[in-house]
Amino acid sequence: MSHSNRRNRELRAAALLVAPFVFVFAVFFLYPTYKVVALSFTDAPLIGEGTWIGLDNYAKLLGDRLFYTSLWNNFYFVLLTVIPTTVIALMIALSVSKLKGRMQALVLTLFFLPYVLPVSVVTMIWAWMLDFQFGILQPLIAAVTGKAVPVFKNPHWVMPMIAVVTVWWTNGFNVLLLIAGLRNIPEDLYEAAALDGATPWQRFWRVTWPLLWPIISLVLTLQLILQLKLFDQVYLLSNGGPFNQSYVVLMQMYREAFQLNHGGYASAIAMVLFLVIVIVSVLQFQLLRIGGRK
Repeated sequence: MSHSNRRNRELRAAALLVAPFVFVFAVFFLYPTYKVVALSFTDAPLIGEGTWIGLDNYAKLLGDRLFYTSLWNNFYFVLLTVIPTTVIALMIALSVSKLKGRMQALVLTLFFLPYVLPVSVVTMIWAWMLDFQFGILQPLIAAVTGKAVPVFKNPHWVMPMIAVVTVWWTNGFNVLLLIAGLRNIPEDLYEAAALDGATPWQRFWRVTWPLLWPIISLVLTLQLILQLKLFDQVYLLSNGGPFNQSYVVLMQMYREAFQLNHGGYASAIAMVLFLVIVIVSVLQFQLLRIGGRK
């Protein structure tokens, strides 16, 4: 068999193996993406065709005060969660890495357990614990504030408490990533640093932090993207209230699409959110990469 015939057979075999993935990707990602982009330039309802209106949806969005409110709430939530959850995950990972054997496995399981729970269960647990009348955490809040607080109906408490719920729920995955990164750091480096007289704090900054930085930057980027797509917890715990203080972009998109039947306008909101996520995540990744080189 000639070299060209063998190469053609290999290409056909590769194409045959890749074809199922390409088909699924095109049907369930590329085509819906194309439809969202096309719908954003029309006045179409959620189901059905609409009339081409060009950039009218985007012009309307630029003048929509509710959109700016929801976008600000998204960024506020990012400030409340992305860095705090990464710091907490790092502290937990450093502590767990000191344990050995079954104890380490048990503690890792306990921290990861909330991550496998569906959001409906998570929100039900926290809604019960923070219930204004019967919540078991209300005495703790009353000890700090002097009185019980309906946290999900209070404009000052609602987003911070949803952030607490989110950190508790999602942080197990971040801990696993950081534990994996810590296990990849050779013990020889710590031993050499100890022989040179480095303190534990110096070993952390000179050995652990630089070698763990790629994993930390990955966690920060993943958390940024995840928290900008906030919807489930807000919808189930506060439904965007009170006074739109927890109203986020995906809630506005949900309202326009499924409640008001404005498919075109909802698609424009989705496209703007997509662009915001791409721009912010790329900027963050570049800043983190620059920071990692210093």
